[in-house]
Amino acid sequence: MDFRFNTVLKEHYAFLVADSDGQVTSGEHGLYDRDTRFLSRYAWGWSQDGKPLQTLNSETPRLDSYFGHHASIAGPSQRLAVRRAVRFGAAGFLDELVFENTSREEQTLDLTLAIGADFKDLFEVRGWKGLERNEPETTVSTAGATFSQTSSDGLRQAVSISFTGPEAKVCAPESAGGARMFAWRLVMPAGATQSLSVRVQIDNPLADSSGGVEDYTTWRERFGPLKPPGELRRVVERAVDDLRGLLLYSAEGPLPAAGIPWFVAAFGRDALLTANLLLPYAPQVAAGTLRYLGRHQGKKDDPRRGEQPGKIMHELRFGELTRTGLSPHSPYFGTVDATPLYLMLLEQHRLTTGSLDLVRELTPIWEACLDWILGPADVDGDGFLEYVPDHDGGLTVQAWKDSLDSMNHSDGSLAEGPVAVAEVQGYAYAALKAAAIWCSLLGDVPRAKDLEARAESLAAKFHEVFWLEHLGTYAMALDGDKRPLEVLSSNAGQLLWTGIVPPGATERLVRTLESDELWSGWGIRTLGTSEARYNPVSYHNGSVWPHDSALIAAGMARYGYKAAAKRVARALLDLAAAQGDLRLPELVAGYPRDERPPVPYPVACRPQAWDAAAVIHLLRYL
Repeated sequence: MDFRFNTVLKEHYAFLVADSDGQVTSGEHGLYDRDTRFLSRYAWGWSQDGKPLQTLNSETPRLDSYFGHHASIAGPSQRLAVRRAVRFGAAGFLDELVFENTSREEQTLDLTLAIGADFKDLFEVRGWKGLERNEPETTVSTAGATFSQTSSDGLRQAVSISFTGPEAKVCAPESAGGARMFAWRLVMPAGATQSLSVRVQIDNPLADSSGGVEDYTTWRERFGPLKPPGELRRVVERAVDDLRGLLLYSAEGPLPAAGIPWFVAAFGRDALLTANLLLPYAPQVAAGTLRYLGRHQGKKDDPRRGEQPGKIMHELRFGELTRTGLSPHSPYFGTVDATPLYLMLLEQHRLTTGSLDLVRELTPIWEACLDWILGPADVDGDGFLEYVPDHDGGLTVQAWKDSLDSMNHSDGSLAEGPVAVAEVQGYAYAALKAAAIWCSLLGDVPRAKDLEARAESLAAKFHEVFWLEHLGTYAMALDGDKRPLEVLSSNAGQLLWTGIVPPGATERLVRTLESDELWSGWGIRTLGTSEARYNPVSYHNGSVWPHDSALIAAGMARYGYKAAAKRVARALLDLAAAQGDLRLPELVAGYPRDERPPVPYPVACRPQAWDAAAVIHLLRYL
């Protein structure tokens, strides 16, 4: 599915994926909530004299609303119009249609609505082996329909559809797929207007009772101090609205979902980086993220889910495959970087708010994080944090570049065994420095000195082992045999953001990042153009990830390379402005800019939380 041409709507865990006309027609389209697809078909047909109406307008100004305009044109003038407005909420949506006869003669409009439900787990929709289940129980009348199903774990879920307006005619189900069909025939006098509304209501026992988040207007006010250049105003407005729409709400406070459509869930790494990039404007998102992830912190050793005491989770899902134990996402802990990123965000929150209160509140959490970083995270006792590939239904690569072939040597061979990824060591360094500061502020000076010494020891050893003098950069990782991955990659750039790079190496590293090998003109490539596995249209082997480049820009600025940071920021904001929806995409191809438009990566999520947050963050470097 090419997400560039989808209509996506979201509030809390509920989201809709439809075609460009707002129609749920086939494939992966649907109305979802907490990883279950409630509606697999929701498609209008409107015609006059057997001819479909034309679509004149179809747009999604923000994630809670869609507007469409469809017309019957005769000669130079419109005869009939269907004006559609969808208002999306956390438990479904209201679909409002206004029919207008704008001619001077009586007109007849024919409408159909096909509605179907399958209650599939989101992972099944995406290709996982499915469960055997009965057809949903269905009740149909002229007033609407109800679909319900009891899953294999006994959970009963339902979705109801109710009509307000002209009475519907119940038709025979569709021959393919069995969607229920409704029809209307409207005979409209000259100049007449009629309306019809459809309310779709999700009934999901998994829905929580936690309060909502602030409305769009209040949310926008938080970003009032931003003063983007005129040509970027709409880009920034889009990012701000997307960030509000991507929020999940919990008893602990708001936290960002990773992205739409497949990542409307809590992801440790994504939420932590997004919340960090949003500071200082939304400290409540950082606090909510920290509290929520703290509640789900690892408590025991569970190899199948990657859980260990003190570890911060990677991904939490609620679908039937997860609830029945067929997938390990309850939650899944397959990430080596979320735990140090947790401490980094907590320290950034302290610096932003000037308050130690949250540090005090979360002391048991960050203490357990430290125990994990200084213990099980170092798999082989060499002083570095490693991940062990999960070949049992989990992630093989457990850093941010999590595709199967992202960790590669200069000859193209893949890293095996426990892998120590470069930027993760930087995260660990920053985490230890943060904990040292907290211990000092809380009066435990001896422990503060010990943690500071551990951080500096890690930094010294890291530079000694990872620095590649002949390339002017750091190795992307060490494999299980401690062989460095001697390739040019963006991973080294994120090290600047963490502060682990010694001053004597920064100028050489920045020059390498700005070289033609890594700099595409739109951002910094994930892998250099001369490397064996370079492919400009790949997930992590030569593409450009805006959030990655944004963190590199932050690191450049941290070390005083203001012009370099500005260059990256300007390119990324240009990239957003070049998109039809004014969004920074999850990633784009690594082809050089050369006065050509960016080449899209077809299944990049839109919107993606850390990219929307990157827009906000990058403005400071212009």
